[in-house]
Amino acid sequence: TRMTLSILDNPELQAIAPRLVSPDAEVRRIAVMDLGDLADEAHTPLLVVALRDAKPTVRAAAAMALESMENQAAVEGLAAALDDAEVEVREAAAHSLAELKEPASAAWLLPHAGAGPARVRAAVLRALRELRAPASAEPALAALQAPPKDAEAAGGANAADAAALRREAVGVLGYLKHAGALPVLAALSAADPVDEVRRAAVGALAFATDDAQARAALETALRDASWQVREEAATALGKLQQPEAARALLAALDDPYWQVRLRAARSLGRLRSAESVAPLLAALAHEISNLRKEAALALGEVGDAGALPGLENAAHDPDPEVRKSVRLAIAQIGGRLAVSHGA
Repeated sequence: TRMTLSILDNPELQAIAPRLVSPDAEVRRIAVMDLGDLADEAHTPLLVVALRDAKPTVRAAAAMALESMENQAAVEGLAAALDDAEVEVREAAAHSLAELKEPASAAWLLPHAGAGPARVRAAVLRALRELRAPASAEPALAALQAPPKDAEAAGGANAADAAALRREAVGVLGYLKHAGALPVLAALSAADPVDEVRRAAVGALAFATDDAQARAALETALRDASWQVREEAATALGKLQQPEAARALLAALDDPYWQVRLRAARSLGRLRSAESVAPLLAALAHEISNLRKEAALALGEVGDAGALPGLENAAHDPDPEVRKSVRLAIAQIGGRLAVSHGA
């Protein structure tokens, strides 16, 4: 056969080929790894065969070895391995698919994105997200519009797989900046039963820079029960660059979690909100040094000369990173004052 001839013509393959069919699984595993190290796409069929080995360690090694093979046989073999009985094989296959960089790979992945087990579709969507293929918006939207109630009620792995599918679908739509998904993303950000899905939806809404619906959804998310969702909302509101968001962000400066306050301070700096000067100056006295640092940087972004006395008082902060941020803020405000006076 052609494969036999290629092995005979290749000294490296001649050394590996007998080990690929060894009765010892460890020998087969190492042979598969050696084959992968050759990084030759012509060896894809041998690695795909190894994906069906009786031992999961060999199958996992084959899946990892295929990470550099961007051809239809490799992609379809890895997609099939996403439904392997062993989690280590599924994870290896998902990792390799996520390493795909060629846009052509999207065409081979798309048939697996809209049907089959939720965990398979989730891994396929994760790979498609990085490829930013416009056609992946359709299966991503379909995954979000299907009601999750049955899977959630089932609990356990079914619920986790369903949540992972929704999270990856959100990621695809966010990467694509798919305007048609805004209503679905806004609804998920408020109502999905899983914190991580709400958080992903909140982050995805950040692309809608001029959309009032997105801002309203993010302001609602600032009151979410999960502080991680609130933290993401505070970040996303700054990315929207809508001055109307300043009021909600000012309220977030009183959040019980300093992580949320930090992101709110950063976003207020991006918005250059004059109303934020006094609360940001107050944050310069917070016990968490990271928050003090972020407040100083935000004050520099706002650029209000009225903040200079408070910043100068903070110039002797015990934390060197805070002192550095204070110096930067003072210089930033001074530079703007010089420009305005020169004008």
